Amino acid sequence: MTLTEEDVKRSLQLALDKGAEIGIPISVAITDAAGHLLGFSRHVGAEIVSITLAQDKAYTAAVNRISTAELGKLCQPGAELYGLQHNLGGRMVIFGGGIPIRGTDGVLIGAIGVSGGTVEQDIACALAALDSLPN
Repeated sequence: MTLTEEDVKRSLQLALDKGAEIGIPISVAITDAAGHLLGFSRHVGAEIVSITLAQDKAYTAAVNRISTAELGKLCQPGAELYGLQHNLGGRMVIFGGGIPIRGTDGVLIGAIGVSGGTVEQDIACALAALDSLPN
């Protein structure tokens, strides 16, 4: 299974809709399983830094095959992946908002990254987009 162009467009819009619903301007990115950008969108007024963070959250979730929130727990001092966030030219993001996308068979097919709100708001927007995908 792979993400279709329609899947990507629909998911981007659902994340943006959720951001508007909760009153935060966001940026949202979707990658393929290798972390390559498939789609990106943002609200007018979204923080400039959210552009890069959304893309890097999606990339991080894809290449590590784990949510950025879960990865953050593994990167704490004394944890098994401590220091990982300093690799790959600073692209690793270890706080919530990046979530892997898995197909119906459980295989990784991409990832979504959202930035612009609190960690909880970013996760909520990403999850709203994931609900539209077959799983």
